[in-house]
Amino acid sequence: MSTEEATHTIRSATVFTHGRHEETADGISVLAAAAERAGVELLFDHAGAARADLTIVLGGDGATLRALRANAGTDVPVFAINFGRIGFLATADRDELELAVERALSGRFEVFPLPALVLDGGDPDQFGINEISFQRRSHLNMAHVGYRIAGEEIGARVPCDGLIAATPAGSTGYNLSVGGPILAWGVKGYTVSLIAPHSLNARALVAAPGDVLELVNQTSEPLDIIVDGMRIGELGEAVPIEIRLKPDVVGLAQLPGSSFYRRFREKLLQLASK
Repeated sequence: MSTEEATHTIRSATVFTHGRHEETADGISVLAAAAERAGVELLFDHAGAARADLTIVLGGDGATLRALRANAGTDVPVFAINFGRIGFLATADRDELELAVERALSGRFEVFPLPALVLDGGDPDQFGINEISFQRRSHLNMAHVGYRIAGEEIGARVPCDGLIAATPAGSTGYNLSVGGPILAWGVKGYTVSLIAPHSLNARALVAAPGDVLELVNQTSEPLDIIVDGMRIGELGEAVPIEIRLKPDVVGLAQLPGSSFYRRFREKLLQLASK
């Protein structure tokens, strides 16, 4: 074990996986043996996530995102070991399993705070660690949205398939696929991008952290509201809605020396070259 000083005391840890037991069985075995040696209790009931000292993920970005959402608003960090395809949110890769587990259980990691986008500041489930989007339904040929940022009108009635707002952590996901800007982790702001705009004047932009996004559905039918890939409701015609960026909602564990730009090079650029 390294003599590096621990930053957290870990007595219990909740475990999240992506649900494919055949892929994580060896990882669970290594984790369980290490936890027994370290005297750390492992909890597999996700309802108790916020009561543990740490959440450990053996899975991909989807499982990590679920764990981050489960711990939002708490001081419980999420330590993710990539058992998925890309693992952009991962703290460590699968080939570092034993070292990663030892670091997690001994509390030798840093914590990077992630923001969230909050929808109207109401329902506690209406927040996005990655993104919030408003999307036309499959039977509609086109949607129309009007939107303002910080009270200033950006588009009064833009023809498109929808609109997406993304945090820096989410900017490399759905936002990237629609041509939105990539934000390095730590940038104070969020992206606003249109999905398949039918206009040469529509441009993605980066909003300042305190600027509120106001959106109105100008379509005669509802738009689906999608939060971190989950449909949570609909936005009816002429109904205004607001999105705000809330800082420091949840902590993602990081190993010393980790870097957004290294992630970008190793995860996204190398994947694109394959």
